[in-house]
Amino acid sequence: MTVTIGRRELLATLGGAAAAWPLTARAQQARERIRRIGVLTNLPENDPDAQSRDAGFRQTLQQLGWTDGRNVRIDYRFALADAERTRKYAAELVALAPDVILAVGTEVTASLKRLTGTVPIVFVLVPDPVGAGLVNSLARPSGNVTGFTPYEYGVSAKWLELLKEIAPKVARVMVLRDAAVPEVGQFATIQAVARSFGVEVSPVGARDPGEIERGITAFSRNSNSGLIVPGSAFAAVHYNLIATLAARNKLPAIYFARMFVTAGGLISYGIDFVDQYRQAAGYVDRILKGANPGELPVQQATKFEMVINLKTAKALGLDVPDRLLALANEVID
Repeated sequence: MTVTIGRRELLATLGGAAAAWPLTARAQQARERIRRIGVLTNLPENDPDAQSRDAGFRQTLQQLGWTDGRNVRIDYRFALADAERTRKYAAELVALAPDVILAVGTEVTASLKRLTGTVPIVFVLVPDPVGAGLVNSLARPSGNVTGFTPYEYGVSAKWLELLKEIAPKVARVMVLRDAAVPEVGQFATIQAVARSFGVEVSPVGARDPGEIERGITAFSRNSNSGLIVPGSAFAAVHYNLIATLAARNKLPAIYFARMFVTAGGLISYGIDFVDQYRQAAGYVDRILKGANPGELPVQQATKFEMVINLKTAKALGLDVPDRLLALANEVID
């Protein structure tokens, strides 16, 4: 038997279905809970390097299906390597009960870990997570913390080697350290190889810009002096000042990150920071999908870059060896 549906009946049927579609979509969206990511970092919000790292983090999240404002919300706090701000903003983020927190640096991660044993934490730029008591081991972190460490300590020896190659007359080297959070492993590695390079190394701690200026200025009065700036949140926050002081005092210097060289520093050797943030986004994705952070191994960086500023070398009266120019990932004229 053939059933004939009139035009009015057909329109009524289609109209009812169309009206139901938005309801279905809304119901599905309601079932898809918006996840929350906290980010506690040290660089200022408007810093170009901070923005490029964050862009890498967000782009990777988007590639993995997480878009800020659609199915995830990202809350930022900027500690600026200040202990009081770090504690305050760590508490604020934990109170938001996020699904996961991205922590930048050792002190930021430690502050968060002291506040929560349940919220998953993914760290970046933590040189010694085991020594800092953040994880039990690299292979099996356990607990709620895992992440990415920027380098093994052998890189610290590489800084001295490269400094001597680009500035062969250097005989005394200042190693600038965060006096509030002295990182032992990096300096110990530099000190262990100093004699083989005919160099005397001296750790100089600083807690604020004034102490940075006094330390660099005083050390530069010694002839044939140089400077190594190992990785720390403190140095990262004050990178413009440090690079400016080294140039002003005619101090050949090597740094752990390219941002010092773009600010006028001589040479840097360190990890690709954007790549580490991209990798962290991968761990955040896995945790949001149910992975246990304690079972995700801490990973070491695999991508390194060397940047040389030829203008600064010329101002210091240095001829950059062809070998270094060939090895450099970027040369600033």
